[in-house]
Amino acid sequence: MHGALQERDGGPDEPAPARYNNSTSMAARLNPAPSRPPEIVELRRLTARDLEPLLQEETAAWWNTLEWDFEKSADLVRRFVDLRALNGYALMDDGLAIGYIYYVLEDAKGLMGDLFVMREHRTVERENLLLAAALHSIVSHPQVTRIESQLMMLEFAGSRAIPGAANLLAFDRNFMRIDLRRAVLPESRMRRAISIDRWTDLHQEATARLIAAAYQGHVDSRINDQYRTTAGARRFLHNIVQYPGCGAFFRPASFAAFEPSRGVLAGISLASLVSPDCGHITQICVSPEVKGSGVGYALLRQSLMALQDMGCRAATLTVTAANDGAVALYERVGFRTTRRFSAYVWEGFRG
Repeated sequence: MHGALQERDGGPDEPAPARYNNSTSMAARLNPAPSRPPEIVELRRLTARDLEPLLQEETAAWWNTLEWDFEKSADLVRRFVDLRALNGYALMDDGLAIGYIYYVLEDAKGLMGDLFVMREHRTVERENLLLAAALHSIVSHPQVTRIESQLMMLEFAGSRAIPGAANLLAFDRNFMRIDLRRAVLPESRMRRAISIDRWTDLHQEATARLIAAAYQGHVDSRINDQYRTTAGARRFLHNIVQYPGCGAFFRPASFAAFEPSRGVLAGISLASLVSPDCGHITQICVSPEVKGSGVGYALLRQSLMALQDMGCRAATLTVTAANDGAVALYERVGFRTTRRFSAYVWEGFRG
């Protein structure tokens, strides 16, 4: 989901630029002048206090729209902003931060972590001002050859203009929800001999290999290049287990399927808690050898029943709209699409 902030992102020991001075804006409010367009300001010039009204509105928006407790992520933004260690920009209007975007750099890749503009001030043009500023900054780093983003709060429109269109790939994504208070999850016969156990950290290496195999040539590996290799999948797993980008990892609702005859991992369903009574399926996949045998449903069912048992009223997940088979499975189980958003990838901007 949204990018997780980690200790190595940015650099707390880097020199801090001068703080943003809004005294002129204070005077302007006392002596009104013709309105000026919003100003793009580096996040390193601001403090967490400058962003507080914006972060409070964003936290409410994540809760109201996605049933997602954004507070831990907002706290990380506050912490890194005050450390002058967060790469990104704010959109300032008369001294008020009305929007922001942050990004992280990961080897040869840039990751757009989050973008939010206050509802009262939100327009496609203002969102694009922030996107363009971040893109320009990221591509100035010569080692970066790829930029990824899945910005849940960005206004969705299949035909909307996006900066950097010449190098852009866009993928529609569905945010889906199931009401666990009414869900009926019948057992289904699997067409392979499979045993299902709780997922543990001991399965991390086998899970990384499974993800790389399961997403070979899959549309999702075009969205997230970590799916393409075992090393990338290992990093992906570390992020979802250790950081709050997809909620707090929840082991009691995470399961692994094995083929007893071969003793190999055949599938996984990993879950998190995005609020005290709402779960999220962070990853579900099966090996190419057992695809179509009912293992995916069996794993999903186990995770959803575990979330039910611990009192969750709902569960959510995200899926690429073009992944027809997965969308159909989730709809059969009882998931319904409640929001659409886009995953964006920029590539090919190096000569």
